[in-house]
Amino acid sequence: MSSVILKNVRKTYDNNKTVINNVNLEIKDKEFVVLVGASGCGKSTLLRMIAGLEDISDGEIYIDGKKVNNIPPKDRDIAFVFQSYALYPHMTVRENIAFGLKMRKVDKAVISQKVQEAAEILNLGEYLDRKPRQLSGGQRQRVALGRAIVRNPKVFLMDEPLSNLDAKLRVQMRSEIKKLHEKLQTTFIYVTHDQTEALTMGDRIVVLNNGDIQQAGSPEDIYNNPQNTFVAGFIGSPQMNFIEGKDIGLDENILYGIRPEKMTKSDGDIKLTVNVEISEMLGSEKIIYFSVGKQKCSARVDSDFNIGKTFDLSICSSDLYKFDAKTGLRI
Repeated sequence: MSSVILKNVRKTYDNNKTVINNVNLEIKDKEFVVLVGASGCGKSTLLRMIAGLEDISDGEIYIDGKKVNNIPPKDRDIAFVFQSYALYPHMTVRENIAFGLKMRKVDKAVISQKVQEAAEILNLGEYLDRKPRQLSGGQRQRVALGRAIVRNPKVFLMDEPLSNLDAKLRVQMRSEIKKLHEKLQTTFIYVTHDQTEALTMGDRIVVLNNGDIQQAGSPEDIYNNPQNTFVAGFIGSPQMNFIEGKDIGLDENILYGIRPEKMTKSDGDIKLTVNVEISEMLGSEKIIYFSVGKQKCSARVDSDFNIGKTFDLSICSSDLYKFDAKTGLRI
């Protein structure tokens, strides 16, 4: 069982700056978990501590039921896929994929078989004798994945592996990594700052902010049932709108949240008259931006809203999320 368990894990640097605060998390065998949050939230530090590339200040980490606090990275039976691919430019694709096995003095016949299997899974068969400079960004990332696959690790750790790719390739590689997880049936822990990646790839999402887990759950649960304003505002594009109660004739002590796609109903019981400040064309729909009181808001619309024009929108009370205006916690 390739589970990963973190118990009261903390990371504090010499300047007394704490970047991970008492994290408790259980990742199940074969689960695809995405750690998501803004830059500097601690997600990559947490991943590196699981890998053994970063010492922990306090707490315990278990992989496959075994405490690994003092076990070096090479003996943790994990594979780490970096953002930068980290390929050897003078080696062929075949040699890059085989490198880790060669260092472990695995039998040549076994290496050859494992490299061929990985190449077939990743559609790299025709590129095995090429150098990295002859490959596209997506192909290079697949080579990095191949190098991890041949080790048959208990856990795959991936630190923003798609951030160097263009938008089209990112979409393609998201699908390929998800398929890879389904084929390999092992545990994946994936770090990203991109909430779209998190929503489309993870079995479970862990939202981090300032070293704390804000919420963990399925993509549907995180999106539909955010526990606080941070999660509600971070997950979703455009982000959830937050409106003060007094601006829509409701309780002044409550901050109300509403998703942009829920602000276009003509039959809502709360009416708004808005002045369009910015309009973004997204093919079959537009995103319009406007102000409600002091709050900047947005809505997804399919009609012709023009900048500088005033329009009527409405929302249903049943679509509103309620948050404590002081703590930000869901009511």
